[in-house]
Amino acid sequence: MSDEGTERAVEFAAPERVEVVSIEPPVPEPDEVVVSASVSAVSAGSELLAYRGELDPETVADEELSSLDGDLSYPLRYGYAVVGRVTAVGDAVDPSWRGRTVFAFNPHESRFAVSPDALRPVPEGIDSETATLFANAETAVTLTLDAAPRIGERVAVFGAGVVGLLTAALLARSGAETVVAVEPKDRRRSLAADFGADAVVDPSRYDGRAGVVDAVREQAGGGVDLAVEVSGRPETLETAVETTRFDGRVLVGSWYGTKRADLGFGDHFHRGRVTVQSSQVTTIAPELRGRWDRARRRETAWRELRRLDDDLDVADRLVTDRVAVTGAPTAYRRLADETEPTLQLLFTYACTN
Repeated sequence: MSDEGTERAVEFAAPERVEVVSIEPPVPEPDEVVVSASVSAVSAGSELLAYRGELDPETVADEELSSLDGDLSYPLRYGYAVVGRVTAVGDAVDPSWRGRTVFAFNPHESRFAVSPDALRPVPEGIDSETATLFANAETAVTLTLDAAPRIGERVAVFGAGVVGLLTAALLARSGAETVVAVEPKDRRRSLAADFGADAVVDPSRYDGRAGVVDAVREQAGGGVDLAVEVSGRPETLETAVETTRFDGRVLVGSWYGTKRADLGFGDHFHRGRVTVQSSQVTTIAPELRGRWDRARRRETAWRELRRLDDDLDVADRLVTDRVAVTGAPTAYRRLADETEPTLQLLFTYACTN
């Protein structure tokens, strides 16, 4: 890549091929502002689907996010957690936007033009690195709202990535009696305990599904009332079902892309009246829409992120890698390898005016 000051964007060019491309400096329309990125968070679950070619190219990217319009075919710019500063405003925009630190659901780009309506001002007291976790916090809030845990319930969270850890923390504060985290990686299990899990289970210790199911049931006093599946692995779904009690609930927050697995929903699922439900942050559950809208959920996500940060120094614990955006190709290869203890990867950008 060339000259200092060149604007850059991360582009998925083909399966297992990422490029950092030069882009034209953005010029805002009258109703837009320009954001200069300082840092952006990689959502390892969904972005590795893009990296590995495990997204359906005909799928609409996200109808709710203007920055992700179009489908998921290559070449693809994908990502949705950028924090930066507003450096220019269009003629029709309130000039007070200039200089604000904002969060944007935008792909990894050093500078971009966007409507102010698509931006989320970062509240005072939340630093830029912590603010990149807003999308994950909003997902965790959505999962907790959809899970609707009752006081005294026993819960298992399958997968202790960033979303799983934040969800476990919110569930632990919700009145659940027991929260069990199921995660094969040592560091993530340790973090799960710090984030409020009462017990952790290492599924890699067991030869098959039955051993994992027995271990979770033992930690949960005979089974869980609620299982939250956020591992990103479709084969985990059957394990989650098997851990539930009669009339138990399984909430699926993972996006599997084109990945498939054989799911043998047998007697336990059928006779146990187990409910399997999807959860996704793009929408709010129909039964909540009379009382909850996006603004209320957004305020809740910022508040809970601040509370967790006050208690746990969230960014210090979750952010393991900071990489200049020009190093994106190598960073995705490392993420896909899964042998290194990367949890949250951030891209950093040179300061621009």
